[in-house]
Amino acid sequence: MKHMHLLITSVLLMVSVAALAERPNVIVVMTDDQGYGEMSCHGNPILKTPNIDRLYSQSLRLTDYHVAPMCTPTRGQLLTGLDAAHNHAINVSSGRTLLGTGLPTMADFFAKAGYRTGIFGKWHLGDNYPFRPQDRGFQETLSFPSSHINSVPDRWNNDYFDDTYLHNGKREPYKGYCTDVFFREAMKWIKKRSANKEPFLVYLPTNAPHSPHWAPEEDRKAIEAAFAENTLPKLGPKLREQLVPYLAMIRNIDTNLGRLNAFLDENGLADNTILVFTSDNGSTFGHAYYPAGMRGKKTELWEGGHRVPLFVRWPRGRFGAPRDIDGLTQVQDLLPTLMELCGIGSSAPSKFDGISLAPVLRGETEPPEDRMLVVNYSRMPFAFDYPAPDSPSLMRREGAGILWKRWRLLEDRELYNLDVDPLQQKNVIEDHPEIARKMRQHLDAWWADVAPTVNTPQRVVIGSDHDNPMMLTACEWLDVFVDLQKQVRQAVRKNGWWELDVAQDGEYELELRRWPRESGLALRDPAPAEQVTAGELEPGVALPIARARIQVGNTYKVLRLKPKAKHATFTFNLKKGHTRLYTWFDDQDKRPICGAYYVYVRRKK
Repeated sequence: MKHMHLLITSVLLMVSVAALAERPNVIVVMTDDQGYGEMSCHGNPILKTPNIDRLYSQSLRLTDYHVAPMCTPTRGQLLTGLDAAHNHAINVSSGRTLLGTGLPTMADFFAKAGYRTGIFGKWHLGDNYPFRPQDRGFQETLSFPSSHINSVPDRWNNDYFDDTYLHNGKREPYKGYCTDVFFREAMKWIKKRSANKEPFLVYLPTNAPHSPHWAPEEDRKAIEAAFAENTLPKLGPKLREQLVPYLAMIRNIDTNLGRLNAFLDENGLADNTILVFTSDNGSTFGHAYYPAGMRGKKTELWEGGHRVPLFVRWPRGRFGAPRDIDGLTQVQDLLPTLMELCGIGSSAPSKFDGISLAPVLRGETEPPEDRMLVVNYSRMPFAFDYPAPDSPSLMRREGAGILWKRWRLLEDRELYNLDVDPLQQKNVIEDHPEIARKMRQHLDAWWADVAPTVNTPQRVVIGSDHDNPMMLTACEWLDVFVDLQKQVRQAVRKNGWWELDVAQDGEYELELRRWPRESGLALRDPAPAEQVTAGELEPGVALPIARARIQVGNTYKVLRLKPKAKHATFTFNLKKGHTRLYTWFDDQDKRPICGAYYVYVRRKK
């Protein structure tokens, strides 16, 4: 009987492995700041994207598909199926990027169902525990912190070429251009999963073509040649200079998509892999040279800020012929859709703010005709040098766009009918009071649901065994924007505080710095100018730092500093629970200059 039991167990295990192997694999490619018009299949007059075009010709294309007008909200909505107002990732910085703790992500759902899960590229939903990708269901992680390569928490002077990234939580150097690295490492990982007959979920969010616009020389030359053959009107030299590296970065993405497709074909994976291609928000430059029939750009509520491409290909999925699919859809729909297509749990709309589009993709139905969608996100607090209750980085009811059929109600004061006014140039809110009233009622109900918790700050955890020692940076100052290494070089005179949870009682060491450790710079030093592969980093500004101050909760300390000091180190005995961290650097006359852009935290015992 014992042998029979082992035999039955072995057979069941083999059946289970075989069943998993039959499940479709999933690859989601999400580019950064690539608009609807930045591909030749959508008529771009300069850029040629043969591999994106090929995917377009093989895919179902959602023609009225919407994201947020900036990247973090879109990414949180993709991974949770929830509105940004429900998942708390409402902005790209200022302590408002953190994906609400306790919310399951796409990676959690797929990992629980037996999939191997990996991310290769941009995360942008939190850099510290419990917000990192490895804390949120991804078993293999290759990423970089914050919004872009060369952000404040990124490895100092990373420049897209031969950079240092975070691999499973540890900094490791990689050879090659960033987009090439992320695609290459994703394919290596996929090959191992395929050899083990393990179904996989790959999230491949590129940082390109986000600024800084640094591109490989080969791609730059190709775009320069394309410009030489083009006679676009109203392209001044400055715009042309900006467009060349931006479009070159997209050309490189296209090349890598071609490599991915060839890899899937060569390894027999193409037929049973759901390949999704999309972007996180509208174009950075499209409005200035090729708006693709829309008004607006990244960060704006007009159509060009949030209507982006969405292509889905799955040869074995019985989707029917490649075609356009009209009707309102949104990024929150992707998670329940992929779950249903892969047979993972229930994709009932009540679990998500999005709905499953699986029946739509199979041609069984159309997107709901009477559906209303909400696009809302918080704005950038560029003008705020310190936290304030009225910071734009808090989400507000009036910041929303309501989408219904071809109507757009923006900020509860502008109404457009895209059927007769696709460029959104005539506000007809006074002409259609009933339409406006109906859409406003939807906004009011939505806001009443989210308002009690939407602006509740999420807290970084210090002292956890999962992340000790750790680094905090100014990009998590609440409601203050400092997220560019350029800002650190320029010594922006800003300050803020960190919302924290202390994981356990103990003695904590906090090391305050103006520059990150790897720079080797003292507090008063200016950073030297740096010639990088595709550009130049400006010289840094020296600061007359003579004193450091710190407050954790209600405990306050001061330390005078020597001229060559690289940091100011303080020790606190902290109790488990919620606290706030404040820091100041002062000059010799005790006048405040700015906060510490970097704080290294270690629980000693």
